[in-house]
Amino acid sequence: MAKLFFLLSGEHETLPVSELKAILEAEDYEYKILEELDQALRLEAELKCIEAIKRRAALTRVCGSELFTCEADTSKIIKTVNSANFSKILKDDESLAVRVKRIKNHAPNINSMALERKIGEIILNKKTKAKVNLKNPEKTFTGILTDKKFLFGVKMAEISPTPFMDRRPKKKPFFHPSAMPAKLARCMVNLAKPKSGELVFDPFCGTGSMLIEAALIGCRVSGLDIQRSMVRGTLKNMAYFNVKPEGLILADAKKPPIRKVDCAVTDPPYGRSATTLKRTTKQIVEEALMAVSDMLSKGKRVCMAAPKTLNIGRIGTSLGYKHLESHFVYVHRSLTREIAVFEKV
Repeated sequence: MAKLFFLLSGEHETLPVSELKAILEAEDYEYKILEELDQALRLEAELKCIEAIKRRAALTRVCGSELFTCEADTSKIIKTVNSANFSKILKDDESLAVRVKRIKNHAPNINSMALERKIGEIILNKKTKAKVNLKNPEKTFTGILTDKKFLFGVKMAEISPTPFMDRRPKKKPFFHPSAMPAKLARCMVNLAKPKSGELVFDPFCGTGSMLIEAALIGCRVSGLDIQRSMVRGTLKNMAYFNVKPEGLILADAKKPPIRKVDCAVTDPPYGRSATTLKRTTKQIVEEALMAVSDMLSKGKRVCMAAPKTLNIGRIGTSLGYKHLESHFVYVHRSLTREIAVFEKV
């Protein structure tokens, strides 16, 4: 077990940590949470878990191997760096860079650029043959200033948000205003905890956001929609991203012609820009949750989005699911989504 730290996206308060934990559990990595901080997480886990996080995560930015954590005070940071052992981390002829990231307004008295330079000087004095390369270093040392703490270590992976931007709804061949952003869709897939090769099901496939994100992390995917135009649109978007579904079906979510899936991830229609075919959103959600329950084994998950006003957490519980968690995502003045995670019991 290694001490690791993660720089998290500031786009949401609770989703990044939940996503990270769900990935570790889906990939069967044991872990121990050491500390939850503002946009940062410290934990103990196998070092190789970073590969899975880099491959799957939407709301993690940097993964690092922790060298030390100390109080966010310049003199204490310098003292700790001076006493740190870099011999096993940095080879004599390796190039390096030091980056310090301040979260929001934490540690306002610390000049992050001056701290980067000072830490770099100390490391160079310890490893006299090492050299600085700010553009393409062989080793990047990363520090995070947050919650009166300074986290410091070697960057092991960086997750770029660019691929998710390239898959945003308006970039896809088939667009619909109700489409889920790729980043949130990926996060929801992770919260459902599918393993690579397992079958992820979306009973309201829409433009295919959930299924595309699930396929890109190695899952098999299948979905349905009651509207022919949506099924065709999903197929068009899937082809664009080279995703091949197990099957896409024109059918009603309350009577899915599928017997067994490993998890379900979905964003049902709410009306307005998405048709509900004269059924209330509550009816649609209840019918879908009941139908999906018959397709899941005990302990398997459903991750579903719905308007906060619907209180889907309570609906799922009333239908016999275990409500594990909910997260609330502001969309606009008249819509806040509740992202709820349920377990079949």
